[in-house]
Amino acid sequence: MINPQVDLKTRARQAMIEAGFQPDFPPEINRELQATASAPPKPVDPPRDLRALLWSSIDNKESRDLDQIEYVEQTADGTLRLLIGIADVDAMVAKDSAIDRHAAANSTTVYTGISIFPMLPAELSTDRTSLLNNCDRTALVIELHIQDSGEVSCHEVYPALTRNQAKLAYESVGAWLEGRGAIPPAIASVPGMEAQIRLQREASERLRGLRKAHGVLAFSSVEATPVVENGQVKDLVISRQNAATHIIESFMVAANVAMALHLKDHGTLSLRRVVRTPKRWDRIQAIAAQKGARLPDTPDPKALADFLDRQRQADPEHFPDLSLAVVKLLGPGEYIVELAGQEHVGHFGLAVNDYTHSTAPNRRFADLVTQRLLKAVAAGTATPYPEPELTRIAAHCTEREDAARKVERLMRKIAACDLLRQRLGEVFDGIITGASPKGTYVRLLKLPAEGMIVRNARGVDVGDKARVRLVSVDMDKGFIDFERI
Repeated sequence: MINPQVDLKTRARQAMIEAGFQPDFPPEINRELQATASAPPKPVDPPRDLRALLWSSIDNKESRDLDQIEYVEQTADGTLRLLIGIADVDAMVAKDSAIDRHAAANSTTVYTGISIFPMLPAELSTDRTSLLNNCDRTALVIELHIQDSGEVSCHEVYPALTRNQAKLAYESVGAWLEGRGAIPPAIASVPGMEAQIRLQREASERLRGLRKAHGVLAFSSVEATPVVENGQVKDLVISRQNAATHIIESFMVAANVAMALHLKDHGTLSLRRVVRTPKRWDRIQAIAAQKGARLPDTPDPKALADFLDRQRQADPEHFPDLSLAVVKLLGPGEYIVELAGQEHVGHFGLAVNDYTHSTAPNRRFADLVTQRLLKAVAAGTATPYPEPELTRIAAHCTEREDAARKVERLMRKIAACDLLRQRLGEVFDGIITGASPKGTYVRLLKLPAEGMIVRNARGVDVGDKARVRLVSVDMDKGFIDFERI
């Protein structure tokens, strides 16, 4: 079955509406934007002036909603002083304003690969609240002191005036650091930036080493972005992790742990990001057994991390497939509220007890809420979010994040349908990514596409390999159907 080609951008907007999102900004938001443009808010306290530091950002090449910049320097005793600047979105978005209410309703930016549906208006997220290259911006700086062991000896949070001096991209920086490409011009053109990025990599390696010792789960993801020409998908481009993504991931995790501890130390309410102990540990054990490894009966992140590390080294080509199977079995994260003096479940995948989301306030409402909680602590004022309200926000952000994943997955499937609709009857190798009474799903190994096995699905489980034949695609619904051979 092949139905007519659909307009991909129209279908993406429709998918947003079907999932309960508001893809368009209401008129009152434009009025607020005009008012703030003519009279932008001023910081309450004069921030430290750190514009002379060699700040940089690393993100996707096309990204303009820049939330995070970084700087590292080495002290006389060998300690690395890491500064992570986070965009001060709260300075431009007043609580309970029309912009804030819209952001709260959607809770997240949705990246469909076809269109981007931003949580905040582009005038903010890609301009006034973005840490753009060569622009003066107020940021909330998280300062960490990293020892040789990777331990963080202290953390401090304060506002500062910053200036991003190099907007960098994951792919080109990763290729350069790994010896696969030339130094990016944005690094070579700024005196001292080459040494700065190499120092950032050293700080990242220290942090990654300690996280590995604690049992962090190191996955390898395969992300596919559709290449669209004249309204039709011509290719699915895969992006993979590299040395540059490791830098940002390490700094992001360190900043989020430090922010959680900072709020905890001040005895205030906070939003926590948790991944609970996996319920399907028995299936993870079975997958490990297929690889000749034995995992303990009780869920153990360190044992699982060691197994994944061995598999990454032994079979790097197929490691993303193993990663995908384990991620599916771990289950998604969620937001909860932690009260002062209480301890909750930590983040199983990161092997940390205290974790929040704070580094992407342009893209996630939970991070903007955390920013306001932090400012209330700094000012010594009452929390801006009483416990019942914060609990509702946590539940809503979790639900919206799940809805966003479904929209993004649907549009990836529709893009894959567009690419596969001329290949009916062909045979592909794949890996089982889901097996339940609702259906059995397979992801192709050579092409980043996923669909349902509608015939001969009995007897397989998550992580199993399967050879399948493409029997139909439905462009509108994003259905890709296979039969198992």
